[in-house]
Amino acid sequence: MGFYSIVNAQSILTIDKLSDKKLSDTFLIQVDFPPLLDLIDAAIKHNAMVSYRGQEIAAKKENIKTQQNFWLRNLGLQADTRYGTFDNFSTIANAGSTTLQSITNRQLNYGAGLFIKLPVFDVVNRKTQIKQAKAEMEQANYLQQAQADEIRQIVIRQYEELLLKQKLLSIRSQNLGSAIVNTQMVEKEFRNGVIPVFEYVRLSDMTSRIKSEYEMAKSEFIVSKKILEEIVGFSFKNPELSEK
Repeated sequence: MGFYSIVNAQSILTIDKLSDKKLSDTFLIQVDFPPLLDLIDAAIKHNAMVSYRGQEIAAKKENIKTQQNFWLRNLGLQADTRYGTFDNFSTIANAGSTTLQSITNRQLNYGAGLFIKLPVFDVVNRKTQIKQAKAEMEQANYLQQAQADEIRQIVIRQYEELLLKQKLLSIRSQNLGSAIVNTQMVEKEFRNGVIPVFEYVRLSDMTSRIKSEYEMAKSEFIVSKKILEEIVGFSFKNPELSEK
């Protein structure tokens, strides 16, 4: 494309061909983007809040087990041992008389037994506590899912924004490539006295604006890319800016 009317049709064609072959991609940043679904999965795994919700769910599951096994505290085994000197008494009855005998000896006595307690409150309240623990786990599940949905939406928006920034950068790079070629021709025409000074200045200002627009588009693209990389937790393939 031409930026001033003095250039003839053959010159415009030459500029366009030169721009397409050498300058269209000169100012592009080449980046390989992973598939969107891969980015979403990576972002969900990388997100600290989602991981926190997962740990919270694990804690709720353990709490349910604790509530279900809580009744075992009322069941127990008791054992005791005693060693020492004991007096043993016995009676012997014969022929209308009774004889009392006392024997002292050292011995080890031991015993064991199983006990169970049934507190009325625990029996009545057990189902309620288990239901409450399960409800808390369901809440944690919903919170984790909501967090994952939010991350998914953020990634989709950021991904689409990045693609838009890339397209805009491509347009700006093509404009800049054409502007540079035209600037070179304008300088040549100016030195040869073909165009006046005011026309040269006007076209130079136009090229400067195109350069500024390109730099803005490049900056916005890089920022958008870095934000998405931060969300997903890894960097894309290193961009190559071939500008010289």
